[in-house]
Amino acid sequence: MNSIEGQIRIPSGCAIAAVISKDGNRLTGEKIVNSMKPMHDRSNGLGGGFAAYGIYPEYRDFYALHMFFNDRAARKSCEVFLKERFEIIRSEIIPTRKIPAITDEPVIWRYFVAPLLSQLNNLQLDEKEYVARTVMKINCEMPGAYVFSSGKNMGAFKAVGFPEDVGVFYKLDEYEGYSWTAHGRYPTNTPGWWGGAHPFTLLDYSIVHNGEISSYDANRRFIEMFGYQCTLQTDTEVITYIMDYLLRVQKLSLGEAASVIAAPFWSLIENKTDLYDKKKHEFLRTVFPSLLITGPFSIVFGFNGGLMALNDRLKLRSMVVGEKDDKVFVASEEAAIRVMEPNAENMYAPAGGEPVMIKVKKGAF
Repeated sequence: MNSIEGQIRIPSGCAIAAVISKDGNRLTGEKIVNSMKPMHDRSNGLGGGFAAYGIYPEYRDFYALHMFFNDRAARKSCEVFLKERFEIIRSEIIPTRKIPAITDEPVIWRYFVAPLLSQLNNLQLDEKEYVARTVMKINCEMPGAYVFSSGKNMGAFKAVGFPEDVGVFYKLDEYEGYSWTAHGRYPTNTPGWWGGAHPFTLLDYSIVHNGEISSYDANRRFIEMFGYQCTLQTDTEVITYIMDYLLRVQKLSLGEAASVIAAPFWSLIENKTDLYDKKKHEFLRTVFPSLLITGPFSIVFGFNGGLMALNDRLKLRSMVVGEKDDKVFVASEEAAIRVMEPNAENMYAPAGGEPVMIKVKKGAF
């Protein structure tokens, strides 16, 4: 018998969650991993992942490159390339647990590196631009090698699997960070593979995303004019590069960047009474029209010292925010927040296009 609409629950694809301590207190990954369990049906086992900030205090001055390799030969070849561009402070396999739920894993490695000053001087680049170009070069030109995390004192951990299994696989209960984000994937238009799981990162920026980007081709064509390359076979990757371009390259504020990717409608801008605010939004919409992200989305954007949660302008994907003491929680469902903090307070759903920005106290991380 054919199913009747409404008799089968079709979840609103993908699950996101996050927690941050405004005082910079470090939390283990156990709670964020457990928060994904009540949202299990939002995923289909084709991708799960986490980003954690403050987890490498002993290497805080070095870039932590988390990498997937198809095999040992790809790793050896990539290491030759890295040694030409960086001082490698430490090189090691990322510790994992062998569990039945996670299979076909690639070689998973991390390097703590510092750019060679001679290379920076020769190319006349600052170190962030140098690292970003290196990541693009590896991901575009080195078969079998993928950089999936490249920031300082942070790291992404992702795989093909349900997020609660991915957290166990990577031993996230043994890490401590002041901020965590999480994602359970339900891919609709793109393949499920290790590099395509969320979060997507560049330098210390990370994105977890629930939704679809209708404007992907326009966004991608624009951002690739500035040296970014979308190679990981999913639309979400482009959001990370857009944020890097707006914040690091164009020097916009976090709020201004949110007003580009989830821009107010022209009718709302026209009705603004504050002349400066009105002119600012007119300017942002006029200068960056190709970076407006259309389609249903809720995202959590992580960075060193904070995070931002944001819905699309029409709020076509669910997102809830709560808090308790020094901690702020974000998730697709309230149930996930209640797992992390049963007594969470001030629970609310942000309006469409309204950024929720949380920053750690200066000097606390």
